[in-house]
Amino acid sequence: MDRQVNGPENVSQWYRQLDRQLLWHPYSRFCEILTEPFPVMVRGDGVYLFDVEGRRYFDAIASWWCCNLGHSHPRLVAAIKRQVELLQHSILGNMSHPRAIELARRLSGLLRGTGGDYRAFFASDGASAVEAALKIAVQYWYNRGRPGKIRFAALREAYHGDTLAAVSLGYLETFHRPFRDVVFDVFRIEAPRCTCCPYGGTLEECGLECVRPLESLLERHSENLAAVILEPIFQGAAGMWVYRAEYLRRVEELCRAYGVLIILDEIASGFGRTGKMFAFEHAGVVPDIICLGKGLTAGTLPMSAAMVREEIFDTFSDGNCDCTFYHGHTFCGNPVAAAAACAALEIYQKDDIPGMAARTGQRLQQEGERFRDHPLVADVRGIGMMWAIQLKSSGGRRGDILARRLRPLAWERGILIRPLGPVVYLMPALITPFEVLAAALDEIEKILDMLMAQA
Repeated sequence: MDRQVNGPENVSQWYRQLDRQLLWHPYSRFCEILTEPFPVMVRGDGVYLFDVEGRRYFDAIASWWCCNLGHSHPRLVAAIKRQVELLQHSILGNMSHPRAIELARRLSGLLRGTGGDYRAFFASDGASAVEAALKIAVQYWYNRGRPGKIRFAALREAYHGDTLAAVSLGYLETFHRPFRDVVFDVFRIEAPRCTCCPYGGTLEECGLECVRPLESLLERHSENLAAVILEPIFQGAAGMWVYRAEYLRRVEELCRAYGVLIILDEIASGFGRTGKMFAFEHAGVVPDIICLGKGLTAGTLPMSAAMVREEIFDTFSDGNCDCTFYHGHTFCGNPVAAAAACAALEIYQKDDIPGMAARTGQRLQQEGERFRDHPLVADVRGIGMMWAIQLKSSGGRRGDILARRLRPLAWERGILIRPLGPVVYLMPALITPFEVLAAALDEIEKILDMLMAQA
């Protein structure tokens, strides 16, 4: 089966033929899989991926936003190898193992510096952590004698994963129409759009009018609301929208005033992506539950966590009744994944990866400003190591169509991107040298010029 070493010259074609017969690709149109000569990756090194024919690609999206430390980081690989030789798996039901304990200690220590005491509930992926957080929130209120608090509020166009409960939070008609009758209703809040404010505000002069819909909702429905959930500081899949820290602070104030939990989804933004270890640190808030994933193991193995404030955990005791949280995953807290996560956390801290991301990200934002004047560009935005340009319609071609045309042209130039509708973004490993980013921006600009000339 494995022919990448001694295979024929058309080895990529051979792999693609088998792929098209056997695989179902996530978030991929069948027509594109059938017609595009997609790369077949066999190796990763630093910020690059290499396909079966030896071509090198800059992984500009960190393989779906998780490989924060690049590929094949030697300290991560070594930690995984050591653990594999000792213990591959042991459940956490009524037992434990050192790596899960160590990881919980490290995570709790990190978060204690932000102002709260947290317990770690481990899961398998981001959506699983969100599912756990929702159930914890509902049972928390049940444990406190408030069984009517079972509803949730989320930002419009939010993304919190692809399980049914997560889809309920981030329902989008285009993606989820077939599931409309099986997801539950969620209160929708208009999302903040700070670079093109619908209320006419600016980054310099903002009256936080965007918070009023949430305030109105809490006034009317706090008795039924278990929690408000949102992505802190920026919304990812909605189009890489960045919003003010003041918005998040005001959300926390309102949730505290009306007795509603606040859940922050740091799955995409955590572990240095925004220039701080966690995005909510920009606002100085103390969430009730924090969902972590992706960068937790720096993309080496699937693992996530719901970090829960101690005050919430305390209501699940066996005092007067059985308040056990009957929820779990076979591989939650897996020793090998936990070892990778411990090693990743050590690297994040010892190498000051958030600081590195902040410095490189600042240069990235400055360099990317030149795109504002391009005829095909509607907006440029970003924070830390997340930068995006939103394309606009031109010559009868919609922005999303232009972005879709840009993707294979970038791949041909060795830059792996995957636009979100009309938004072309870079969200690479946090260790990416600025020179690599600058070269990628140059190539994207050339492609936009070419697309403009074809109008």
